Amino acid sequence: MVMEDINIKSVRYPKATDEKLGKISLKLGRTKKLVVIQMVNYFYGTKKDPVDFNDELLKKELVNGVNRIISFFKKQEKDFLLPMFTDSNGLIIITKEHTEYFKIIWQHLQREEKKSDRISNRMAQLEKEIARTHQYYNEKSKLKSSFREILNYYINQRESLGWPVSAAKKEELQSHVRKSLENI
Repeated sequence: MVMEDINIKSVRYPKATDEKLGKISLKLGRTKKLVVIQMVNYFYGTKKDPVDFNDELLKKELVNGVNRIISFFKKQEKDFLLPMFTDSNGLIIITKEHTEYFKIIWQHLQREEKKSDRISNRMAQLEKEIARTHQYYNEKSKLKSSFREILNYYINQRESLGWPVSAAKKEELQSHVRKSLENI
């Protein structure tokens, strides 16, 4: 059985093209013949024109893909990021205002605490003074009571002596009243 040679066609090309084909086949690790067959199959299958370096279909698809990605990012930014940044700025402003309010409240509380301490001290002093006044009042009541007793004793003794009283008796009565007053 004799095998038929399928390599019946030949292509002639310039020497410079042969050098380029040699470099490509060396780089790919294939024979020149295999590289040429694969190139023909590639261009035949993709329907691309080898002269057209700016393949418009590929270019359009890339641009459309990039545009879709960019529009997706813009939509995400519009829907999520911008409201989030706006909300976070609002929260920052509110937080700063609350911080200022808390500082004012803290200062007010400190002033009120000082006032409360002063009022407590004054109340303690007032309670002491009230207790002392109460003590003086009790002492005054005792003094009045003692003085009343002395006066009553004086009046009773004088009346018991009658009007014509000797100077010695008067002197004794006066001495007794003076001593009693000293003892109050």
